[in-house]
Amino acid sequence: MIESASRVKKAILCIEDEDHLRQDLIEELSAAGYAAFGASDGREALAVLESRKPDLILCDISMPHLDGFTFLDTVRANRPDLADVPLVFLTALDQRQSVIAGKLAGADDYLVKPIDYDLLLATIKARLGQVERMDQKAERNIAALRKALSSPAAERRSGIERILDMLSFGVVVASRSRITFVNRAAMEMEDPNDSLIAGGALRAGSAVLNTELKALVETACAAAAGGEDFLASHCVSRQSSPQDLLLTVCSLPEPGPPGSPEHLAVIFISDPSRRPDVSNVVLADLFGLTPTEAEVARALASGRRTDEIARDMAISATTVAFHLRNLFDKTGTRRQADLVALILTGLASIGPAQVPSRAAV
Repeated sequence: MIESASRVKKAILCIEDEDHLRQDLIEELSAAGYAAFGASDGREALAVLESRKPDLILCDISMPHLDGFTFLDTVRANRPDLADVPLVFLTALDQRQSVIAGKLAGADDYLVKPIDYDLLLATIKARLGQVERMDQKAERNIAALRKALSSPAAERRSGIERILDMLSFGVVVASRSRITFVNRAAMEMEDPNDSLIAGGALRAGSAVLNTELKALVETACAAAAGGEDFLASHCVSRQSSPQDLLLTVCSLPEPGPPGSPEHLAVIFISDPSRRPDVSNVVLADLFGLTPTEAEVARALASGRRTDEIARDMAISATTVAFHLRNLFDKTGTRRQADLVALILTGLASIGPAQVPSRAAV
């Protein structure tokens, strides 16, 4: 994914009140292979950001209506989805105190006018490279998780498996015929009266629920065999608790262990009585999401389908799909299964003491 993304022109927003300088910046950056666009002050830039997310922002400090410092404060306070977008201040002020003020305001870098375009291009390249390395790290983490879930039994006793055992939600990997991996949390959810994992197979209380769960796993494995995405939720009632277990069943399109014809499904098991009630604010902080994106992400992690999310939030399916694409972009994922896994992994890293007590937004 990173390789294909690197071939797309990086977008740079140039905020500059001097028309000729703004145009020079756009022309120089366009000639260097960037998709550059402009705004004449901070107020106009905020309006532009409502419809377009840049990969980097160049921002003058001394501007009418809304100066650079106020613009940056506004973005940092109200747009957590732009937290990963580098901002470089441009200014004619070359005093040491001005540089310090820019750094303290949260700027990632600082260039003094008149602009040295060689230095400007080098700065942009360095900052975008830093973001790309972070994206690559996120993608490697997801790949490691998925590799651990589908690795042969002989290889599974690894550091990655021990990490899976530390998660607060259950992870079960299964083929059509058997369970191939169960993490510690899933085993701890077992109860003599409510056994979900028995004899190397999943069971869900009643014959009807068993049939439904088996059908979901078979469908997920069939999707995996075809290299397709599949995600569905399933509730399992328990005698030992008034709260149902929530199962999220996903396909794993990668092939199973070498030499094995099996295709696998992964089942994430959430126990509401064990999981902290994480607010949308926490999700937004973890992944740099807007409030609406955080609400969609929270619903996905709870096993809601996209049509259910559209209904619950009173928005169109197209709008949900738009937010889902943004979630993919911001988390470096491609599939709902990977997105849910990443969200749950992020939530699992937060202990109850770290979760704000305020109600979910």
